[in-house]
Amino acid sequence: MASTKGTEQQKPKLTKESLRETLAIFAYIKPYRLQFFIGLILLAVSSAIFMVVLYLAGEMVDIAQGESDLEYTLTQIGIVLIIIFVAQGVMSFFRIYLFAYTSENGIAAIRKALYNKMITLPIVFYEKNRLGELISRITADVESMYSAFSVTLAEFIRQIIILIVGIAFLAWTTPKLSLIMLATFPVIVVLALFFGRYIRRLSKKRQEALAETNTIMNETITSIRSVKAFTSESFEFNRYGNTIGKVVSVAMQFAKARGLFASFMVSVLSGALFFVIWQGARMVQNDAITAGGLISFVSYTAAIGAAIAGLGNFYAQLLGAIGATERVREILKETGELDDITPGLNVDLKGDIEFNNVQFSYPTRPDIQVLKGLNISIKNGQKVALVGSSGAGKSTIVQLLLRFYEIQSGSITVDGQNIFDYDIKAYRSNFGMVPQEVLLFGGTIRENILYGRPDATEEEIINAAKQSNSYQFISNFPEGLDTIVGERGIKLSGGQRQRIAIARAILKDPAILLLDEATSSLDAESESVVQEALDYLMEGRTSIIIAHRLSTVKNVDTIFVLDDGQVVEQGTHADLSIRPDGIYNHLAHLSSLF
Repeated sequence: MASTKGTEQQKPKLTKESLRETLAIFAYIKPYRLQFFIGLILLAVSSAIFMVVLYLAGEMVDIAQGESDLEYTLTQIGIVLIIIFVAQGVMSFFRIYLFAYTSENGIAAIRKALYNKMITLPIVFYEKNRLGELISRITADVESMYSAFSVTLAEFIRQIIILIVGIAFLAWTTPKLSLIMLATFPVIVVLALFFGRYIRRLSKKRQEALAETNTIMNETITSIRSVKAFTSESFEFNRYGNTIGKVVSVAMQFAKARGLFASFMVSVLSGALFFVIWQGARMVQNDAITAGGLISFVSYTAAIGAAIAGLGNFYAQLLGAIGATERVREILKETGELDDITPGLNVDLKGDIEFNNVQFSYPTRPDIQVLKGLNISIKNGQKVALVGSSGAGKSTIVQLLLRFYEIQSGSITVDGQNIFDYDIKAYRSNFGMVPQEVLLFGGTIRENILYGRPDATEEEIINAAKQSNSYQFISNFPEGLDTIVGERGIKLSGGQRQRIAIARAILKDPAILLLDEATSSLDAESESVVQEALDYLMEGRTSIIIAHRLSTVKNVDTIFVLDDGQVVEQGTHADLSIRPDGIYNHLAHLSSLF
């Protein structure tokens, strides 16, 4: 998919492709099509009745002057109007309710489909699209679609009905005045469409500038710790202020254009309307039409003029909704890792892992080769450590094992089968991971521990908490396991978040355990207790540790020393420590932590 920014710059146009995309999105409204069509019928009837009211307004004047062809009194006409107004009120209620029912449910289905697609898209998608920009576009586009389904589409159809019925009625009753009106109004419409196109371009530029401010805000808030650590508040404020300045600048151009457009519509459209009224007044003076006929004509002309003005506005909104539909469809058509979010097939892995001559470059950095013919062999139940300087490829190995990326060449097998041949959901369900930087979900401690295994019992949750050395501090909270951790776990300390993540991994009981320096945030006493729990957890299962501390690797079965995307040394801690010129020995002496 092209970047979202590039997508934003596309101007919405009414093409076959855009119409096809718009009609495709109606699939989400299909279950509610009965309510939608009933709403359309009520809209058509209500609009037609409105035109009857305009006709009766003129007839009442003619009845009062004794010039009407209708054999009704003013009282009878008044009763008819009361009935019409009540009927219109009832129809308006049900029309609004039915359109709301259709749009709310249809948009809810679209939101769920988008969310489902978003969480099943591969990591590469998020690396190629700025997250704040992506979220901004999705929320704005879906909201635009909601407005189109709930209000704009109905009003657009209403204006078309009023326009058609009004012109037909005028052509039948007052053909001469109709010709004058039809000779004047189309010119105004054409000018209004050209004016409206310019306004839409400015509206688009304002939307893009506003999306940029949302991106900066999202990035700043997400990285607020870094902002404060580097005392970059002023820099971020200035950066945000500059983008807001762009928004204001474009918005003022937009306001000027809208002001000119409004002035144009008021002066030219009103002038055309009163020109027609002037012609009609001369016809009344010459007894060509009745006073009531003129009132009806003026009422119809005003309604037609308002419909024409409204059509331009609603047409622009519908074009925006069509553009939004295309962008939403682009995301929905992306190929996800999963067909759905339901559980996949059961695959019970043992944990024999082989990396055979693996070549890999990240999709966003294809010119930089990260792994260069990597070969690693890990047997079922082994505890291994990946050691090396920053950028050596340690984290990349774990990400490839989790199938976050496709490799360029070579093969990765688990239990003798290529990992890309497994059902991805079933395959990943065999892994448990404790990252170095733990980000918890904003619910309770219980929900975070249960995340990898929602069907666990209370006893199993407590045991996992105890084994991870977290039950003691959990018990000190008044709400215990039901304590809210806050967004990204902000209410807990780094060490507490780490232990919750370890408890989650313990509870899941995976076949393959991935530890990215899982004890790095713990104090010495807690680390000792948690390390014992991890040692117990790692027994009988394949465990891969991305290591930075000596204490976490000295008891593993094999240490793989990486350098420049290749394994340059491997062996136990004792074997590697006695190599005076070895990389492992060098790294061990560089820091007291290693």
